[in-house]
Amino acid sequence: MNKTVNQKAWFLVLPVLVLVAFSAVIPLMTVVNYSVQDTFGNNQFFWNGIGWFKDMLEEERMWNALWRQLTFSAIILAIEIPLGIYVALNMPKKGFWASFCLVLMSLPLLIPWNVVGTIWQIFGRVDIGLLGYTLDKLGISYNYTQDIVAAWVTVIVMDVWHWTSLVALLAYAGLQSIPDAYYQAAKIDQASRWKVFRYIELPKMAGVLMIAILLRFMDSFMIYTEPFVVTGGGPGNATTFLSIDLVKMALGQFDLGPAAAFSIMYFLVILLISWVFYTVMTNLDKRDGV
Repeated sequence: MNKTVNQKAWFLVLPVLVLVAFSAVIPLMTVVNYSVQDTFGNNQFFWNGIGWFKDMLEEERMWNALWRQLTFSAIILAIEIPLGIYVALNMPKKGFWASFCLVLMSLPLLIPWNVVGTIWQIFGRVDIGLLGYTLDKLGISYNYTQDIVAAWVTVIVMDVWHWTSLVALLAYAGLQSIPDAYYQAAKIDQASRWKVFRYIELPKMAGVLMIAILLRFMDSFMIYTEPFVVTGGGPGNATTFLSIDLVKMALGQFDLGPAAAFSIMYFLVILLISWVFYTVMTNLDKRDGV
């Protein structure tokens, strides 16, 4: 007896497909169209092939922005991952204080990105900001609008303050999934605190830590609002990351062709590195499942 397959469920998925098409596919097609053509206005386009891509690969400005972006992401990961693990290890496991710490750790994640930038822009000002005023009174030279080191430190500390909570919460979830039997066995064997972390907690957190690394890399590599609000990409081009440089090229200079090629290359770099992280995560899951 042949069964009739009901295809009506596709009507439930159709609104999602339409939404994705308008929010992702159509804009991407538009960017691809601009990246291979040139225009002199009046909606007249001329085929340019891969010319814009060649120009961008030879553009020193893009490579400098890429280097700044990779440096920023590496510093962020090197600070936030260990710090998030340390915070998670020291959070209460049960009771009222556990709930209190979870809520407290979630607060920075609820603040919009532009508000975070505004907070730190005011916080670091020498005239009215608590941080800038305090450092000035201590005799420490601090001006994130003129000093490159101060600008970098401000942007990095701002991102650490904003996003370490995410790593801590993910690590905490990984720790909560460890059965008490593991700790009891370690206590019987008189294992040190370091060995408990090295051989029990860290392996069990490996999956969530890879997710944390992936999320933090993607977000830090695409960061725009916070440094733009605080430093505007300055002083000079010291904090002009790839996203800021792309917006300046597309909206400031209105170079749509180079900006479109730039954005596609930007997207491919993020996609490639995210695929590497995903491959590593998959291999870890297979290894743990064996």
